[in-house]
Amino acid sequence: MSYHGGSFCGWQAQPHLPVATVQATLEQALSKIATCPVTTHCAGRTDTAVHGVAQIVHFDDPVGRSQKAWVMGVNRHLPATVRVHWSKSVPEEFHARFSATSRRYRYIISNTGIQSPHHVGLVSHCRKPLDAQAMHDASQALCGEHDFSAFRAAQCQARHPIREILEVSVKRVGDFVVLDIEANAFLYHMVRNLVGSLQMVGLGLRPCEWIAELLAGKDRTLGGDTAGAEGLYLQSITYPRRFELPQNSPPSSLFLGGS
Repeated sequence: MSYHGGSFCGWQAQPHLPVATVQATLEQALSKIATCPVTTHCAGRTDTAVHGVAQIVHFDDPVGRSQKAWVMGVNRHLPATVRVHWSKSVPEEFHARFSATSRRYRYIISNTGIQSPHHVGLVSHCRKPLDAQAMHDASQALCGEHDFSAFRAAQCQARHPIREILEVSVKRVGDFVVLDIEANAFLYHMVRNLVGSLQMVGLGLRPCEWIAELLAGKDRTLGGDTAGAEGLYLQSITYPRRFELPQNSPPSSLFLGGS
């Protein structure tokens, strides 16, 4: 499924929130097709204003509806900011979160003097010129398995800060600077904290070596500010081939296409 995060107070359903969550909205639509309550589990719980490009969700089918009903029928009960793209029966052992082997995020920065009103809510903005190559060079120190305490939010509830980044890149696409990052898992606000520190390198406020020093120092207070949520997209999830899940995903934005 995909969704525009600006319309929701994050993924996770929570009681008494003034703004709807993606999970609650989806479960309401699923329950109308099932004619009974349906509980969902997702691959990655996104925060308020963070977008989902190819979020994977699983649930137990209590009534045996068709795959078409779980897509076309559910979409009829969803707002335009949320769409289910496909459905598939999976073995009992499958779990959207715990069966995933990696997750890929994209962060998009509009790098213009004045931000276009057409990009508000879809990308972050930095008015001063960014050196995308310097940001890319600095980001390579993050690859591999490390203690990412330096990029972990204080509210993070993960049992440990060890994560493995499989790939990271930063490139310029016209007026945009785009970071793509894939890891086995992420800490709370990890990508946004990484982007905030890499922007300081891109602005020339810190040398490329600074990112490696931050990583080794494990001190979040020494890093850059947390980048805004609106530029972040949960791009794709990888699973073992035995589950035979579709690999195609919808585009991440109107102007940058897929991964």
